Amino acid sequence: MSDAGHEAEGVAILLWATDPAAPHRLVTPFFHAAAAAAMDVPVEIYFTARSVHLLVPGVADALRASPHHRKTVGDAMREAVAHGARLYACTDALHAQGLDPQQLIPECAGHGGAVQFMARACDLRWRTLVF
Repeated sequence: MSDAGHEAEGVAILLWATDPAAPHRLVTPFFHAAAAAAMDVPVEIYFTARSVHLLVPGVADALRASPHHRKTVGDAMREAVAHGARLYACTDALHAQGLDPQQLIPECAGHGGAVQFMARACDLRWRTLVF
């Protein structure tokens, strides 16, 4: 990164419009997360709204952003996690979508929603992205 006084402490990514019904929008956030994490920047990804379905076993592995892309969305998620990104499920979104918070993929680091993401957004040392 650049000058030590201007380095980000981390990057928080909010998945809001990343709906499994539109798989062409799903891989980009994870590529960005993997890139930042590979640069040793802490990365937190917050799954909200319908994006929480990606945390259900099998869902992301069945989706591809394009028929021309060999990786699944699940592959992209695991790549981001392998580089150090942490995945958080919004409990309100899980309940709104009728999903069991105890039945998520093992890569999910825990629960985190509006309060946790807003704490990152209000922290000037963190950068935020919304997809």
